[in-house]
Amino acid sequence: MKKHIIIACASLMTFASCSEGTMDYINKDTSNPPVEIVPAKFSLTDAIVGTSFATVSGPYAFYASTFTEQEFGTGNNQFRNAELRIKSEVAAATTYNNEWNQTYSTVANLRNIIKKTSEGGLNYTQVDILGMAQTLFALNFGVLTDLHGDVPCSEAGWGAEILNPKIDTQESIYNEAILGMLDAAIANLEAAGTVNNAGDQDVLFKGEPADWIAFAYALKSRYLLHTQFRNPAVLPLVIEAANKAIEAGFDGAELKVFNGTSAINPWYGFYRSRQYTGSSATVIDLMAARNDNRLAIYNFDFWEENIYGTPGNAEQAGYTQVLNIPTFIYKANNSIHLMSKSELYFILAEAKTRLGQDARAEFDAAIVASFADYEVSDAYPRDTKFVNNAAEYAASLPLSLEEVMVQKYLAQCRDEQIEAYTDIRRCKALGEEFIKLQNPLNTQAGSNYWPERFPYGNSSVVSNPAMEEAFVNIDIYEDKIWLFGGDR
Repeated sequence: MKKHIIIACASLMTFASCSEGTMDYINKDTSNPPVEIVPAKFSLTDAIVGTSFATVSGPYAFYASTFTEQEFGTGNNQFRNAELRIKSEVAAATTYNNEWNQTYSTVANLRNIIKKTSEGGLNYTQVDILGMAQTLFALNFGVLTDLHGDVPCSEAGWGAEILNPKIDTQESIYNEAILGMLDAAIANLEAAGTVNNAGDQDVLFKGEPADWIAFAYALKSRYLLHTQFRNPAVLPLVIEAANKAIEAGFDGAELKVFNGTSAINPWYGFYRSRQYTGSSATVIDLMAARNDNRLAIYNFDFWEENIYGTPGNAEQAGYTQVLNIPTFIYKANNSIHLMSKSELYFILAEAKTRLGQDARAEFDAAIVASFADYEVSDAYPRDTKFVNNAAEYAASLPLSLEEVMVQKYLAQCRDEQIEAYTDIRRCKALGEEFIKLQNPLNTQAGSNYWPERFPYGNSSVVSNPAMEEAFVNIDIYEDKIWLFGGDR
């Protein structure tokens, strides 16, 4: 008996020893090199693509398009529910969970790039890549906080080091993670000069620091403008940043990696798989009233039924494969705008108009740029006869603050619905209503059903006590984000 006990004990000791070694080994990915030794430029590609797909032109934008009425939600499922303002869809933490997780995954990637290209890092001295990562970091948090309000930021993206990051105020995020980060990015990109460490791994600008400087200034003008309600004196700074972007040669930040087969535009993939969106009467009415040639592209009779969506129409919201669509939705190789040239010029036109300055040149340039964006999206010339009369059309329009905002709204139907959603809320905070939303279900039984913000992602709500408390205590229909008069 003693012999058997000794053998058993020896076996257990061996098993324990092997188990300890196994546990040290099991969490290591032996098929891929650890992230610590991967040069920053290779991570940059994923950061750009992730920002484009998940943050800027993914479901965040799809849902926003139904709230702005730039597209009509249909398909008898999620986007039908969003179109009908059903709270179980619009206010659920699970609704935005994937893009919440994907955006924070991009944040973690950007943290690694910044660490590697900062002092002591693997790629220290590659200040051009550092500036690129800082620019993308600001953009990702710009989207996160504009949609959700206060979010984890300073402690987010550090992996296992901080499992339950604290929630930062929107004010601090704007000051530090957006505007402060963009200033740091510009300084690093300027210090880089003409050095190009990223090359083709930068699928946005091929590693050219000058293009990233222009992009960073353009984003700075956007996010400064967002603070207008909190800082009415900000408009001269908006103009200054926008002019610096133009001086640096900003011509739009577009991801052009789609071949239409193995790599497809996310809007195309979304429509192709589900047919969840269609043309909206709100946009059609605005274009028709102005004899806008873009209408032929926006309201394309794809199914040869000639039916477009009337916001809030329950019957139409249940349709599939019936409604007219914008042709740019059904173009697999269309680019994604991280920020369009037209947006920059509309920002300038708005700021100058608000200050009583002559904005005619900027207004016209914005419309010309928008028409060019629509024209390359004309995938179905079968029934469309688009004439790019942008300059003539612009000259026919009155230059007023209302027209600037209407034209910006029409331009951003292309793929910038998140910015349109932010503009509608910003103008509302300023006591202005330039885009008159038509969906009667925005108000139901005397209560607001149009969301002032998006709920947090479910993964954080169920795992982080601070996020759970915030989710429970924030009413997305009544509690405005800090930028627009709320306190969180």
